[in-house]
Amino acid sequence: MSAKAKFYQVGSFAVGNRLLDPGDRTVQSRQDRPNALTGGHRACRGCGEALGARFVQDAAVRATGGRLITVNATGCLEVFSSPFPENAWQVPWMHSLFGNAPSVASGVAYALKAKGDTQTRVLGQGGDGGTVDIGFGALSGTFERDDDVLFVCYDNEAYMNTGVQRSGATPPAARTATTPALGPAPGNAFGQGKDAARIARAHRIPYVATATVADLHDLEAKVAAAMEVRGARYLHVLVPCPLGWGTRSDETIALARLAVGTGLFPLYEARFGEVAAVTPLRRPPVPVEEYLRPQRRYAHLFTPARDDAAIARLQALADANIAEYGLEPQEES
Repeated sequence: MSAKAKFYQVGSFAVGNRLLDPGDRTVQSRQDRPNALTGGHRACRGCGEALGARFVQDAAVRATGGRLITVNATGCLEVFSSPFPENAWQVPWMHSLFGNAPSVASGVAYALKAKGDTQTRVLGQGGDGGTVDIGFGALSGTFERDDDVLFVCYDNEAYMNTGVQRSGATPPAARTATTPALGPAPGNAFGQGKDAARIARAHRIPYVATATVADLHDLEAKVAAAMEVRGARYLHVLVPCPLGWGTRSDETIALARLAVGTGLFPLYEARFGEVAAVTPLRRPPVPVEEYLRPQRRYAHLFTPARDDAAIARLQALADANIAEYGLEPQEES
Protein backbone atom coordinates (compact mmCIF):
# COMPACT_ATOMS: atom_id res chain seq x y z
CA MET A 1 0.00 0.00 0.00
CA SER A 2 1.37 3.43 -0.92
CA ALA A 3 -0.19 5.05 2.16
CA LYS A 4 -1.28 3.54 5.42
CA ALA A 5 -5.03 2.95 5.42
CA LYS A 6 -7.14 3.21 8.53
CA PHE A 7 -9.95 0.72 9.01
CA TYR A 8 -12.81 1.80 11.22
CA GLN A 9 -15.86 -0.23 12.19
CA VAL A 10 -18.66 2.27 11.69
CA GLY A 11 -21.74 0.14 12.34
CA SER A 12 -23.08 0.74 8.84
CA PHE A 13 -22.96 -0.78 5.37
CA ALA A 14 -19.82 1.16 4.41
CA VAL A 15 -18.06 -0.35 1.39
CA GLY A 16 -14.79 -0.87 3.29
CA ASN A 17 -12.77 -3.53 1.46
CA ARG A 18 -13.97 -2.51 -1.98
CA LEU A 19 -12.11 0.79 -1.71
CA LEU A 20 -8.81 -1.05 -1.45
CA ASP A 21 -6.63 -2.56 -4.09
CA PRO A 22 -7.38 -6.30 -4.35
CA GLY A 23 -4.02 -7.20 -2.83
CA ASP A 24 -4.81 -5.18 0.31
CA ARG A 25 -8.23 -6.65 1.00
CA THR A 26 -8.80 -9.18 3.75
CA VAL A 27 -8.43 -12.87 3.01
CA GLN A 28 -12.02 -13.37 4.17
CA SER A 29 -13.33 -10.97 1.51
CA ARG A 30 -11.97 -13.10 -1.33
CA GLN A 31 -14.04 -15.63 -3.20
CA ASP A 32 -10.99 -17.90 -3.36
CA ARG A 33 -10.23 -17.76 0.39
CA PRO A 34 -8.69 -21.04 1.62
CA ASN A 35 -11.69 -21.79 3.88
CA ALA A 36 -9.37 -23.83 6.10
CA LEU A 37 -12.17 -24.46 8.60
CA THR A 38 -15.08 -25.24 6.33
CA GLY A 39 -18.81 -25.52 6.94
CA GLY A 40 -20.42 -28.48 8.65
CA HIS A 41 -18.71 -28.20 12.01
CA ARG A 42 -20.74 -28.18 15.21
CA ALA A 43 -19.81 -24.88 16.83
CA CYS A 44 -22.50 -22.92 18.65
CA ARG A 45 -24.11 -20.00 16.86
CA GLY A 46 -21.97 -16.91 17.27
CA CYS A 47 -18.91 -18.92 18.37
CA GLY A 48 -15.96 -16.54 18.49
CA GLU A 49 -13.48 -19.41 18.47
CA ALA A 50 -14.81 -20.78 15.18
CA LEU A 51 -14.48 -17.33 13.63
CA GLY A 52 -11.02 -16.78 15.07
CA ALA A 53 -9.72 -20.15 13.93
CA ARG A 54 -10.98 -19.66 10.39
CA PHE A 55 -9.58 -16.14 10.19
CA VAL A 56 -6.17 -17.17 11.54
CA GLN A 57 -5.87 -20.34 9.50
CA ASP A 58 -6.91 -18.68 6.24
CA ALA A 59 -4.45 -15.84 6.82
CA ALA A 60 -1.68 -18.34 7.65
CA VAL A 61 -2.41 -20.39 4.52
CA ARG A 62 -2.16 -17.24 2.44
CA ALA A 63 1.06 -16.12 4.14
CA THR A 64 2.74 -19.51 3.65
CA GLY A 65 1.48 -20.20 0.15
CA GLY A 66 -0.38 -23.21 1.49
CA ARG A 67 2.73 -24.77 3.11
CA LEU A 68 1.23 -25.11 6.57
CA ILE A 69 0.75 -27.88 9.16
CA THR A 70 -1.58 -27.26 12.12
CA VAL A 71 -1.46 -28.95 15.53
CA ASN A 72 -4.65 -28.59 17.57
CA ALA A 73 -5.00 -29.14 21.33
CA THR A 74 -8.04 -30.90 22.73
CA GLY A 75 -10.84 -28.48 23.55
CA CYS A 76 -13.90 -26.81 22.06
CA LEU A 77 -12.22 -26.16 18.72
CA GLU A 78 -11.14 -29.77 18.28
CA VAL A 79 -14.44 -31.22 19.54
CA PHE A 80 -16.76 -29.23 17.31
CA SER A 81 -14.55 -29.45 14.23
CA SER A 82 -13.55 -33.13 14.20
CA PRO A 83 -16.14 -35.51 15.71
CA PHE A 84 -15.22 -38.96 14.38
CA PRO A 85 -15.58 -39.81 11.52
CA GLU A 86 -16.05 -36.21 10.34
CA ASN A 87 -13.53 -33.39 10.04
CA ALA A 88 -14.09 -29.77 8.98
CA TRP A 89 -10.41 -28.96 8.39
CA GLN A 90 -9.03 -28.41 4.91
CA VAL A 91 -5.40 -28.05 5.97
CA PRO A 92 -2.95 -30.75 7.20
CA TRP A 93 -4.19 -30.98 10.78
CA MET A 94 -3.20 -33.00 13.83
CA HIS A 95 -5.13 -33.48 17.06
CA SER A 96 -2.92 -33.58 20.16
CA LEU A 97 -3.71 -34.07 23.83
CA PHE A 98 -5.02 -31.21 25.97
CA GLY A 99 -1.63 -30.25 27.36
CA ASN A 100 1.00 -31.15 24.77
CA ALA A 101 0.05 -29.26 21.60
CA PRO A 102 3.12 -26.95 21.83
CA SER A 103 5.42 -29.97 22.20
CA VAL A 104 3.79 -31.79 19.29
CA ALA A 105 4.06 -28.65 17.16
CA SER A 106 7.74 -28.38 18.09
CA GLY A 107 8.22 -32.02 17.13
CA VAL A 108 6.67 -31.39 13.72
CA ALA A 109 8.97 -28.39 13.22
CA TYR A 110 12.03 -30.49 14.08
CA ALA A 111 10.86 -33.25 11.74
CA LEU A 112 10.55 -30.76 8.89
CA LYS A 113 14.04 -29.44 9.69
CA ALA A 114 15.46 -32.98 9.65
CA LYS A 115 13.92 -33.52 6.22
CA GLY A 116 15.43 -30.30 4.93
CA ASP A 117 12.02 -28.71 4.42
CA THR A 118 12.45 -24.99 5.06
CA GLN A 119 9.21 -23.94 3.36
CA THR A 120 6.49 -25.68 5.36
CA ARG A 121 5.53 -23.79 8.52
CA VAL A 122 3.94 -25.04 11.74
CA LEU A 123 1.03 -23.48 13.62
CA GLY A 124 -0.09 -24.78 17.01
CA GLN A 125 -3.40 -23.73 18.48
CA GLY A 126 -5.64 -24.24 21.49
CA GLY A 127 -8.07 -22.55 23.84
CA ASP A 128 -7.11 -20.73 27.00
CA GLY A 129 -7.44 -23.91 29.08
CA GLY A 130 -5.01 -25.85 26.90
CA THR A 131 -2.71 -22.85 26.47
CA VAL A 132 -2.71 -20.82 29.68
CA ASP A 133 -3.16 -23.74 32.08
CA ILE A 134 -2.75 -27.38 31.04
CA GLY A 135 -0.24 -26.80 28.25
CA PHE A 136 1.60 -23.86 29.75
CA GLY A 137 4.75 -25.76 30.67
CA ALA A 138 5.01 -27.23 27.18
CA LEU A 139 4.41 -23.77 25.68
CA SER A 140 7.14 -22.23 27.83
CA GLY A 141 9.51 -24.94 26.61
CA THR A 142 8.69 -24.10 23.00
CA PHE A 143 9.42 -20.45 23.73
CA GLU A 144 12.62 -21.16 25.66
CA ARG A 145 14.02 -23.31 22.84
CA ASP A 146 12.89 -20.71 20.29
CA ASP A 147 11.28 -23.45 18.22
CA ASP A 148 10.01 -22.35 14.81
CA VAL A 149 6.32 -22.49 15.75
CA LEU A 150 3.54 -19.93 15.80
CA PHE A 151 1.24 -20.80 18.70
CA VAL A 152 -2.22 -19.24 18.79
CA CYS A 153 -4.43 -19.08 21.87
CA TYR A 154 -8.14 -18.59 21.18
CA ASP A 155 -9.12 -17.08 24.52
CA ASN A 156 -12.78 -17.39 25.52
CA GLU A 157 -11.80 -17.00 29.17
CA ALA A 158 -12.93 -20.36 30.62
CA TYR A 159 -13.10 -24.10 29.98
CA MET A 160 -16.19 -23.88 27.78
CA ASN A 161 -16.05 -27.42 26.39
CA THR A 162 -16.29 -29.12 29.79
CA GLY A 163 -18.91 -26.97 31.48
CA VAL A 164 -17.60 -23.39 31.78
CA GLN A 165 -15.09 -23.87 34.58
CA ARG A 166 -12.61 -21.16 35.54
CA SER A 167 -9.29 -21.02 33.69
CA GLY A 168 -6.16 -18.99 34.27
CA ALA A 169 -7.56 -16.51 31.74
CA THR A 170 -10.92 -15.99 33.46
CA PRO A 171 -11.24 -12.30 34.37
CA PRO A 172 -11.95 -11.05 37.88
CA ALA A 173 -15.58 -11.11 39.10
CA ALA A 174 -16.71 -13.37 36.24
CA ARG A 175 -19.11 -16.15 37.16
CA THR A 176 -18.18 -19.68 36.08
CA ALA A 177 -19.22 -23.13 37.25
CA THR A 178 -16.29 -23.13 39.69
CA THR A 179 -16.44 -19.41 40.60
CA PRO A 180 -20.15 -19.02 41.34
CA ALA A 181 -21.86 -15.75 42.14
CA LEU A 182 -22.00 -16.52 45.86
CA GLY A 183 -20.59 -15.16 49.07
CA PRO A 184 -19.10 -11.78 49.95
CA ALA A 185 -16.89 -11.69 46.80
CA PRO A 186 -18.95 -13.42 44.08
CA GLY A 187 -17.35 -14.58 40.85
CA ASN A 188 -13.68 -15.09 40.12
CA ALA A 189 -11.22 -13.63 42.59
CA PHE A 190 -9.26 -10.48 41.85
CA GLY A 191 -5.49 -10.83 41.66
CA GLN A 192 -5.40 -14.34 40.18
CA GLY A 193 -4.83 -15.71 36.70
CA LYS A 194 -2.18 -15.16 34.06
CA ASP A 195 -1.45 -12.54 31.42
CA ALA A 196 -0.23 -15.08 28.87
CA ALA A 197 0.93 -12.52 26.31
CA ARG A 198 2.99 -10.72 28.95
CA ILE A 199 4.57 -14.02 30.04
CA ALA A 200 5.34 -14.86 26.41
CA ARG A 201 7.06 -11.48 26.12
CA ALA A 202 9.13 -12.33 29.20
CA HIS A 203 10.65 -15.21 27.19
CA ARG A 204 11.93 -12.53 24.77
CA ILE A 205 10.81 -14.52 21.73
CA PRO A 206 10.82 -12.91 18.27
CA TYR A 207 7.12 -12.05 18.08
CA VAL A 208 4.12 -11.70 20.41
CA ALA A 209 0.82 -10.05 19.57
CA THR A 210 -2.75 -9.69 20.81
CA ALA A 211 -5.81 -9.49 18.57
CA THR A 212 -9.57 -10.03 18.50
CA VAL A 213 -12.15 -11.33 16.05
CA ALA A 214 -13.58 -7.80 15.85
CA ASP A 215 -10.73 -6.32 13.79
CA LEU A 216 -10.11 -8.57 10.81
CA HIS A 217 -7.47 -6.39 9.14
CA ASP A 218 -5.48 -6.23 12.36
CA LEU A 219 -5.75 -9.97 13.03
CA GLU A 220 -4.74 -11.00 9.52
CA ALA A 221 -1.86 -8.52 9.47
CA LYS A 222 -0.50 -9.97 12.71
CA VAL A 223 -0.71 -13.53 11.39
CA ALA A 224 1.16 -12.42 8.28
CA ALA A 225 3.77 -10.60 10.39
CA ALA A 226 4.28 -13.69 12.54
CA MET A 227 4.81 -15.84 9.46
CA GLU A 228 7.54 -13.51 8.25
CA VAL A 229 9.56 -14.37 11.35
CA ARG A 230 11.46 -17.53 12.26
CA GLY A 231 11.55 -18.88 15.77
CA ALA A 232 8.94 -19.01 18.51
CA ARG A 233 5.94 -16.72 18.08
CA TYR A 234 2.72 -16.23 20.06
CA LEU A 235 -0.65 -14.76 19.13
CA HIS A 236 -3.37 -14.28 21.77
CA VAL A 237 -6.83 -13.80 20.25
CA LEU A 238 -9.93 -12.80 22.25
CA VAL A 239 -12.89 -14.91 21.09
CA PRO A 240 -16.15 -14.25 23.00
CA CYS A 241 -18.26 -17.30 23.81
CA PRO A 242 -22.07 -16.83 23.85
CA LEU A 243 -22.56 -19.98 25.93
CA GLY A 244 -20.03 -19.26 28.65
CA TRP A 245 -20.43 -15.49 28.69
CA GLY A 246 -24.23 -15.63 28.65
CA THR A 247 -24.65 -13.38 25.64
CA ARG A 248 -26.68 -13.38 22.44
CA SER A 249 -25.11 -15.08 19.44
CA ASP A 250 -25.21 -11.82 17.47
CA GLU A 251 -23.16 -9.91 20.08
CA THR A 252 -19.83 -11.70 19.62
CA ILE A 253 -18.11 -9.09 17.46
CA ALA A 254 -19.57 -6.15 19.38
CA LEU A 255 -18.32 -7.56 22.69
CA ALA A 256 -14.82 -8.14 21.33
CA ARG A 257 -14.83 -4.54 20.13
CA LEU A 258 -16.00 -3.32 23.54
CA ALA A 259 -13.25 -5.30 25.29
CA VAL A 260 -10.76 -3.25 23.28
CA GLY A 261 -12.69 0.01 23.55
CA THR A 262 -12.74 -0.14 27.35
CA GLY A 263 -9.03 -0.88 27.61
CA LEU A 264 -9.60 -4.29 29.18
CA PHE A 265 -7.96 -6.01 26.19
CA PRO A 266 -5.13 -3.91 24.72
CA LEU A 267 -3.99 -4.61 21.17
CA TYR A 268 -0.24 -4.57 20.59
CA GLU A 269 2.76 -6.25 18.98
CA ALA A 270 6.01 -7.06 20.75
CA ARG A 271 9.37 -8.16 19.38
CA PHE A 272 12.01 -9.82 21.54
CA GLY A 273 10.13 -8.84 24.68
CA GLU A 274 9.65 -5.14 23.91
CA VAL A 275 6.32 -3.66 22.86
CA ALA A 276 6.86 -2.42 19.31
CA ALA A 277 3.41 -1.16 18.30
CA VAL A 278 0.05 -0.55 19.94
CA THR A 279 -3.39 0.14 18.54
CA PRO A 280 -4.66 3.28 20.26
CA LEU A 281 -8.35 3.72 20.92
CA ARG A 282 -10.25 5.54 18.23
CA ARG A 283 -12.55 7.28 20.68
CA PRO A 284 -12.41 8.11 24.40
CA PRO A 285 -12.46 4.91 26.45
CA VAL A 286 -15.82 3.22 26.92
CA PRO A 287 -16.83 2.69 30.57
CA VAL A 288 -16.36 -0.96 31.50
CA GLU A 289 -20.00 -1.13 32.55
CA GLU A 290 -21.05 -1.07 28.89
CA TYR A 291 -18.98 -4.21 28.32
CA LEU A 292 -20.10 -5.97 31.51
CA ARG A 293 -23.86 -5.42 31.35
CA PRO A 294 -24.68 -7.59 28.30
CA GLN A 295 -22.92 -10.61 29.85
CA ARG A 296 -24.83 -12.84 32.26
CA ARG A 297 -21.53 -13.93 33.82
CA TYR A 298 -21.44 -10.42 35.33
CA ALA A 299 -25.15 -10.13 36.16
CA HIS A 300 -24.41 -10.34 39.88
CA LEU A 301 -22.59 -7.01 39.64
CA PHE A 302 -25.89 -5.28 38.85
CA THR A 303 -28.65 -7.36 40.48
CA PRO A 304 -30.15 -7.63 43.01
CA ALA A 305 -27.88 -4.76 44.06
CA ARG A 306 -25.19 -2.91 42.18
CA ASP A 307 -21.64 -3.82 43.26
CA ASP A 308 -19.93 -0.47 42.77
CA ALA A 309 -16.72 -1.64 44.43
CA ALA A 310 -16.18 -4.56 42.02
CA ILE A 311 -17.11 -2.45 38.99
CA ALA A 312 -14.64 0.22 40.11
CA ARG A 313 -11.88 -2.39 40.46
CA LEU A 314 -12.53 -3.61 36.92
CA GLN A 315 -12.53 -0.02 35.68
CA ALA A 316 -9.19 0.47 37.40
CA LEU A 317 -7.74 -2.51 35.53
CA ALA A 318 -8.88 -1.02 32.21
CA ASP A 319 -7.49 2.40 33.14
CA ALA A 320 -4.15 0.82 34.07
CA ASN A 321 -3.93 -0.87 30.66
CA ILE A 322 -4.69 2.42 28.91
CA ALA A 323 -1.93 4.14 30.84
CA GLU A 324 0.63 1.34 30.48
CA TYR A 325 0.21 0.84 26.74
CA GLY A 326 -0.53 4.45 25.81
CA LEU A 327 -3.95 3.67 24.37
CA GLU A 328 -5.47 7.13 24.65
CA PRO A 329 -6.92 8.30 21.31
CA GLN A 330 -4.49 10.11 19.08
CA GLU A 331 -5.32 13.27 17.21
CA GLU A 332 -5.84 12.81 13.49
CA SER A 333 -2.87 14.03 11.48
